[in-house]
Amino acid sequence: MKNILIIDDEINICTLLSKFLSKHGFGVDTTMTGGAALKMMKEKAYDLVLCDYRLKDTDGAQLLKDIHQIHPSTIVIIITGYTDVRVAVEMVKNGAYDYLSKPLYPDEILSLVHKAFAHKESEQERMAVQPVDAGSAPEARETLLSRNQNDKNDKYVYGESEGAKELSRQIKLVAPTDYSVIIFGETGTGKESVAHLTHHHSKRNTQPFVALDCGSLSKELAASELFGHEKGSFTGAINTKIGAFEQAQGGTLFLDEISNLSYDTQVAMLRVLQEKVIRRVGSLKEIPIDVRIIVASNEKLSESVQRGKFREDLFHRLNEFTIYIPPLRERREDLTLFTAAFVRQVEKELDKSCGKISPEVWDCFRQYNWPGNIRELKNVIRRACLLTPEMQDITMSALPLEMKESFLQTPEEVHVSGELAMISNDNDLKTVALQAEYNKIINVLKEVKYNKTKAAQVLNIDRKTLYNKLRLLNINY
Repeated sequence: MKNILIIDDEINICTLLSKFLSKHGFGVDTTMTGGAALKMMKEKAYDLVLCDYRLKDTDGAQLLKDIHQIHPSTIVIIITGYTDVRVAVEMVKNGAYDYLSKPLYPDEILSLVHKAFAHKESEQERMAVQPVDAGSAPEARETLLSRNQNDKNDKYVYGESEGAKELSRQIKLVAPTDYSVIIFGETGTGKESVAHLTHHHSKRNTQPFVALDCGSLSKELAASELFGHEKGSFTGAINTKIGAFEQAQGGTLFLDEISNLSYDTQVAMLRVLQEKVIRRVGSLKEIPIDVRIIVASNEKLSESVQRGKFREDLFHRLNEFTIYIPPLRERREDLTLFTAAFVRQVEKELDKSCGKISPEVWDCFRQYNWPGNIRELKNVIRRACLLTPEMQDITMSALPLEMKESFLQTPEEVHVSGELAMISNDNDLKTVALQAEYNKIINVLKEVKYNKTKAAQVLNIDRKTLYNKLRLLNINY
């Protein structure tokens, strides 16, 4: 039996974790202080320690050192709150196996504990068949620690803003149910990640999670992708195909950008949700399905209903619970956590150590509007880490041009000058059109804080065309 020690100054957490892990075959002891924990470890060997970072008599960093002085091979997993994640990441670099962020989910804890033990056993087997001599022992241990630190699952970062906390509360509330869920958020906010997290913490988490992008489905093939088809049911159907509903049997089906489904497909979807059966294209056989539905859209489906773009009856069938993901510009407090998480991912991907983010880059990040949200931030970090030499700080030179323009040309620094010199006749149609174009460009530039790339996007023209119009209309800034 593996022995686990839980160190947390909240008695409820100690009690709940102890009961949960004991039921899964572990020997569990608990304590509420670091001092008591060290005394217990001198008297008994523990295979794994679950330790809260903030304790009344010590902090997690010092306790980690003390634990490894007593038992160097003991696995340590840190438990953190929202504001301690950055510190936890540093502790992983200093020898902790991994960290768990509150709120805690039993399944996630159990999975990580099993993974930690499996990893330790595999390392012991590897070291047994590849013994190292005394001279190379320090290097071998360094390699082992490096591998231990990098062999981690990518984690969903909740964030510490009020919006992020509310998002976490909503996920935790609806995940254990079988409610259909609508996830609403701008492009790049992480709708599929939230859907996957909801599935992960549901009763269906051992069954498939199937994601389908409705925005990429043609009207002709949508039914085949969703419900499957029989061989020969239409031109090109050379084999029988299992659709997304059958693939997700017993689990969760995530339909992204559902508002893009055609009217006919929406009708078929409604029938499936009502009758709990599907029929493959080209077949009359009814196949029972047991699937939880999570859908997502970057526009409010209620507004799509009002515009006649989405069926009202299907909307009400899906709208058992709605999760709203705020855009990154409304949760700037989370930038630090997201950035740290993405840097860690890229370091693992590129097998290199990235330096710190320079203060100027942080200022740029906080000022930037992030129209692409978390996805854009991740791409910016990946690009910056790739361009920056190992261990050197990430500077403005590694950022995309539009970000640098946005930062260097703030509204306080920019002064629009010039006037439409050719206006001479208010009744001349060409002149009136040019004046309207001039006013529109000026207004859009102000709205996007003089970001030329963003202005071109809003005006639905390319950057070269915008530059030509700025010169033609004598707009200087």
